[in-house]
Amino acid sequence: MSLNRLLGVAGVVVLGGVALLAVSRVRAGGVSTRLVERLEADAVPESNQTDTVTADDFEGLPAPVQRYLDHVITDGRPYVRTARLHQTGAFRLGDSTAPWKPLEATQQYTVGPPGFVWDARIEFLPHVPIRVVDAYVDGTGVLTAKLFSLIPLANAESTRELDEGELARHLAEMVWFPTAFLPGQGVEWEALDAHSARATLTHRETSASVVFHFDENDEITRVTAERWYETDDGSYELHPWTGYFFDYHDVDGLRIPGAGEVEWNLPDGDRPYWRAAIDDIEYTP
Repeated sequence: MSLNRLLGVAGVVVLGGVALLAVSRVRAGGVSTRLVERLEADAVPESNQTDTVTADDFEGLPAPVQRYLDHVITDGRPYVRTARLHQTGAFRLGDSTAPWKPLEATQQYTVGPPGFVWDARIEFLPHVPIRVVDAYVDGTGVLTAKLFSLIPLANAESTRELDEGELARHLAEMVWFPTAFLPGQGVEWEALDAHSARATLTHRETSASVVFHFDENDEITRVTAERWYETDDGSYELHPWTGYFFDYHDVDGLRIPGAGEVEWNLPDGDRPYWRAAIDDIEYTP
C-alpha cells in the first residue's frame, strides 16, 4: 500500500477504538532499527574509501554535470560513504484537497551499495501519530506504516514497482551527498541539453532514471522522473513525478539544498505530498 492510500485506512482504524492497540506489539521503531543495522552491515568499509575528489574526476561527464559538481564539491573532499540527516516539515496523506500534516523524520543513506532508511513520524491527528518507515536496503524496497507505532496500516516489500521507486528516490536525493554522482559510484549520465542531464543508477536487477535540471548558478533546483504511482484499486501506473530543491548552503565541504518539495503530476493535476527543511546532516568520512 502506498502512502497515498493511508489516510482512509488510518481514519477507519481510529474510529475502531482504542481496543485495536492490542492488534500489534511490534513497533515501527523496531523495523527501522533492523533496517538500519542491515544498511550499515552492507556499507563499504571506511578503509576501502580513502579517495578524495579532484577536478579530474569530472572529466567525461555532461557539461552541466561537470559545472554542478565543481560548484558543490570542495576540491580534496573525501568521498561520502554514509550520510544521516534530520528533517522537519509536512506530509499530505491523500489527494490535493487533503490537509498537510506535521512531519519529523530521520534518514540514513549509504553510497556503496546504494541504500537508505527513512523513519518518519506524521501527526495524522493531534496526538495520533503515524510512524512510517520507507527504505531501500540490500536491493529491496520496503514500506511500513503503523498508527501509534503499533497498529499496522501498510507493509509492502520487494515488488518491481516498489524496488524501482525506492531506488529512484535514492538517486534523486543524492543532492544531499553529491560525491555519489561521480564516476565509479554507479551512476551513468546522459546529456540532454545545456541545463539538464539524465542519470541512471543500476543496483542488482533494478534500474532507475532521474532527469536533473540545473539553474544559472549550476545548482540542481528540479528533478523529474517517470515513477510508479499506486492507484485506489492497488494497481500501478507510470506517472510524472517532480522534486524541487532550494536554500543551498555549505556543509562540510559540500554545497547542498536546505529544503525540498516533491509532487506527483497526475492527469487531474499536481499533488504535492512532501515538503521539509533539513535541520542537520552528518557524513562519514
